[in-house]
Amino acid sequence: MKDPKIVFTGTPGAGKTTAIAALSDTPPVTTDVRNTDPSLAKSHTTVGLDFGQVDLGDGQVVRLFGTPGQLRFEFMWQILAADALALVILIDNSRPDPLSDLVDYLEAYQTLLPSMNAVIGVGRTLECPLPTLDEFSDIVGERGLVVPVLAVDARERDDVLMLLDVVLAQVEARVDLGVEATQE
Repeated sequence: MKDPKIVFTGTPGAGKTTAIAALSDTPPVTTDVRNTDPSLAKSHTTVGLDFGQVDLGDGQVVRLFGTPGQLRFEFMWQILAADALALVILIDNSRPDPLSDLVDYLEAYQTLLPSMNAVIGVGRTLECPLPTLDEFSDIVGERGLVVPVLAVDARERDDVLMLLDVVLAQVEARVDLGVEATQE
């Protein structure tokens, strides 16, 4: 079996590149370019993908892929999510409508999420406490999904490791229950 892949996706500025850099045991490969979109409050943005890897020990390596966040790159989301072991959706709570942002990602991955290991990380919750994590969870539940929603700071390795721990626990639970994983 090839090394498992975990995909980080979510809104521009949510911390996908930062999260991968926080976890990766090797310098991450990025496709960041100078940002020309005035609606994004950042100097650079991902236009292709980010890549890193983390060694879990015993020769087990997990490949980490990050998607671009802009909706115009949605075609890349599907390409990168193919055969993924898990999906990490990152949402920036300081954006104008983070609940709508979450809906966009839930809809984009609606065919994968019912059978995929996944977690949602909401960033910038200290400076922007609304909407609450419960509001995000309600949106997930309304779609019949069971996906944990956690507050995270993508700059903090321990927070990103927590997201990884959650999806890996889901993988283990599926194995224990005899449920096939989405990765071949």
